[in-house]
Amino acid sequence: MDTLYLVVPCYNEQEVLRITCSRLTQKLEALISAGRVDENSRMLFVDDGSKDATWSIITELHQENKLVDGLKLSRNRGHQNALLAGLMTAKDLCDVCISLDADLQDDVDAIDRFLDEYQKNGCGVVYGVRSSRKTDTFFKRNSALAFYKLMKFLGVDIVYNHADYRLMSKAALIALSQFEEVNLFLRGMVPLVGFKSGVVEYERHERAAGESKYPLKKMLSFAFDGITSFSVKPIRMVLALGAIIFAASIIMLIYFLIVKLLGHAVTGWTSTMCSIWMIGGIQLLCLGVIGEYIGKIYKEVKHRPRYIIEAFLSDGKKNPENPQQGVDKLSSGEYNTNNDNL
Repeated sequence: MDTLYLVVPCYNEQEVLRITCSRLTQKLEALISAGRVDENSRMLFVDDGSKDATWSIITELHQENKLVDGLKLSRNRGHQNALLAGLMTAKDLCDVCISLDADLQDDVDAIDRFLDEYQKNGCGVVYGVRSSRKTDTFFKRNSALAFYKLMKFLGVDIVYNHADYRLMSKAALIALSQFEEVNLFLRGMVPLVGFKSGVVEYERHERAAGESKYPLKKMLSFAFDGITSFSVKPIRMVLALGAIIFAASIIMLIYFLIVKLLGHAVTGWTSTMCSIWMIGGIQLLCLGVIGEYIGKIYKEVKHRPRYIIEAFLSDGKKNPENPQQGVDKLSSGEYNTNNDNL
């Protein structure tokens, strides 16, 4: 029987955490009772350096509920790093894991269909795909559509309307651990892992409590990171734009020489200033795009840890590879279990 881990990244989720735990406990207990998963199955809450009482609540839930494990990062590292930390920790403890958000927007009842795809159809990766975007605003719905279309245009293998609600087998998690890039975009990385995959459609709900941790600024930054992490087409577009402008300048040079020879040259201040501003703006834009890629290279070559684990709450489990010291490296993330509950 398979051991299932539910990996839940959390950042300032004190309002919704107990509700989420209660709902996931009901689901896990039902799956265990039905013989779908092993009794050692757990939910793993990952605290991404929250500033509120999130970690205190996770600690209390762990003491009250045997199905709850907790992982605390030493500082805020962002959703993707926190999710990866949870996945890489679960990798050594489970046969299959499912990642989902802490706000209960992901339909918990879809977990049964995830397991069907894994257990009956042999899928190593199962993507949770939204069946509709009725709960989104007009702007968010259309901007998301534009993002997915742009990613496809740029050659990125990404699943439409899929966020981070997915199932991954142990083999898929081990394969994912071999990806060492610092600039994380898991929605683009997981399809590169391969293995047989499936799709489960579900209806996304409103947040159970609290506020969204992804305002417009973060969403735009996330989208830009995804584009520049998985496609070099923007640089090629800059090259193409430069070639077009160069060709246009040659044509205009020939035109101005002809006009000069014919004695019809007229100096124009407006056209000169407009062309200077336009060319200057294009140059700065191109430098910015290239600079973004250079910045990513700079981050990669330093090879700093993507996360550092401060504490790991589990029922007497040590890190299986180093039970004496409880210290290990997990996919470029520093694993430092210093909690007395180990």
